Amino acid sequence: MALKIETFSSLKGGNSFFKAVTHPEAATQAAALIRRLSEARSVAIYDPLGFATGFAAVRDLSAVRIAGVYVQAVTDLGQERLGHATKPVTALAGSAADLVFVTAFDAERLTQQIAHLVPAGAEVVSLDELRLEQSLITNPRNYLDPLNFATNFAFFRDRDGSHSRVVTANYWSNYGAKETALALTLFDADGQVLARWREALPPGQSAVVIDSRRVRARFGLPAFEGQLFIHAVGGAGHDVVKYALDTFEEDGPSLSCTHDANAWPADFYAGLPAPRADERVVLWVQNSLPIAIPPGGIALNLMGDAHIVPFPEEVAPFATVPLDVASLLPEARWPQQIEIAAGKYVVRPRYEVIRGPRTRIAHPNVERTDLKPDPKIAELGPWLGKGFILPAPILPPAQWSSLLLPTPMALSQAALPIQATAYDPAGRALGTKRFGRLARRESVELALDELVADATALPWGHVELTYDFAAGTDVDGWLHALFRYENRASGHAAETSFGAHVFNTVLTYKDEPQSYAGRPPGLSTRLFLRLGAEPLDTLCHLVYPASTPWHPLSETDLTLLDATGREVARRRVQIPCGGSLFWRYHETFTAEERAAAGTDAYIVVRDTTCRLFGYHGLAGTDGRFSLDHMFGF
Repeated sequence: MALKIETFSSLKGGNSFFKAVTHPEAATQAAALIRRLSEARSVAIYDPLGFATGFAAVRDLSAVRIAGVYVQAVTDLGQERLGHATKPVTALAGSAADLVFVTAFDAERLTQQIAHLVPAGAEVVSLDELRLEQSLITNPRNYLDPLNFATNFAFFRDRDGSHSRVVTANYWSNYGAKETALALTLFDADGQVLARWREALPPGQSAVVIDSRRVRARFGLPAFEGQLFIHAVGGAGHDVVKYALDTFEEDGPSLSCTHDANAWPADFYAGLPAPRADERVVLWVQNSLPIAIPPGGIALNLMGDAHIVPFPEEVAPFATVPLDVASLLPEARWPQQIEIAAGKYVVRPRYEVIRGPRTRIAHPNVERTDLKPDPKIAELGPWLGKGFILPAPILPPAQWSSLLLPTPMALSQAALPIQATAYDPAGRALGTKRFGRLARRESVELALDELVADATALPWGHVELTYDFAAGTDVDGWLHALFRYENRASGHAAETSFGAHVFNTVLTYKDEPQSYAGRPPGLSTRLFLRLGAEPLDTLCHLVYPASTPWHPLSETDLTLLDATGREVARRRVQIPCGGSLFWRYHETFTAEERAAAGTDAYIVVRDTTCRLFGYHGLAGTDGRFSLDHMFGF
């Protein structure tokens, strides 16, 4: 059973109320509030904004003696909330309660409005008792301003020669932020706080690097495997903490990268791959809430299979627990894929694939519960051309194999009418695979070499997964796939997954083409490319997808910045419309320029003429590498 609280809405975005009542720094205040409520003889709950049920979902009110639940809107009368039928707040005076709990923040005005209705001698408290200290608040005039809860979690570990590195930039400065800081909390595997600290961000577009080795040395910590909670204070423009996460082995063969955790827990995730016969797949269950996940609160099932297997362990608040997929689904084998019933307890989780001495970390995606087929998408073909496109690299075939696995990513997707087309660097179509109408339970992998007549002659390319309306029109725009890459010499692999968008057309449909700031269409690019430390090189694959014909060539600047955000060097590249570019940091910038940029340098990929989609990774001379999609801001 999923928690009865809204975390994210496709219409309204992230729910800052959810973040406010689950924030780790509110734990002490929440415990004191619950204690006061529990000690009262009788509590009347005034719930003018409908927050009571959500609060009770994440804070235990079982010891509170509730006299009644009262509402302001007459349309809310008679609803069941916390086991009571709601009554009009005008009846509050007759409740005989000795404490009135107003389930709202910034509750002063709401409290004043009902002062004449409060029973004589009754105490009044509100959710303002949970307010964070002022140093954590960006906008004190509106406590539930999303910018007050620009937070996220990161999988974070430092043990046995393995360490993690979170990298981002102070992109809030682009939107006018002047004094930005990160408040950081590190939890161990048991959910206990290992360290709390604050890092002020230099002005401008400075780099932000949080290395587990530095954290461990700074606080004298033992080995740990848990999660890092990140709260950005003083930001502007973006209420999401975006980052790239790299996991390294100092003396081992493993290397992987992934990205931000999507910030809001969801009911379901999908796209978790089943293991091959020589692999183990471990799902890292990281509790994002201040309450325990009960036994059975997390469950797995094979995609399209109604048989759901619960995870029998309890997971403590903010704890991190490994779930070996084979322990619940021993029959699962690649290319099958697995759904995760997450109950809104975890933000987008990580999984780790272990094959021999090598491991790689990636993430599943949010499986939507609110979608249904949209016949308009098929009807709009004459205007939107290719429409929704999911682009991904075909890495240089001489060195890597590239593989595609379509993944249903909405509960309503009974079938996927799709096709995949490969393109060369100039955007010329090389071959198409029509999957037909894939049933939900079907997991069909496609080796992208099969789409190319002579793969060995291809320097690189890309694939576009699109709808095939000849096979069916029951589509919703939420088209996803997993892409797996393997180094042919070393056997090291990496994988990434993402969803489709409409690209590079001035025509719009709903919120597409997606825009990071302002209304759609989004027709420009600003991507963040973190750089690896020597001797690792950085890989980048930029794709220029276009739903309808757009500018023949991109005008793409690759700007190398040092840790302070100072420009060191710049390269202009041009990518043909419908084509792609695979490039390496060491080949594109000279040794002198790289030395001038120094450590913690990064690159901004900027294009004001078109929207590009990018993938990034690191590569060593020993055949290990990583790959994931980039983020923009």
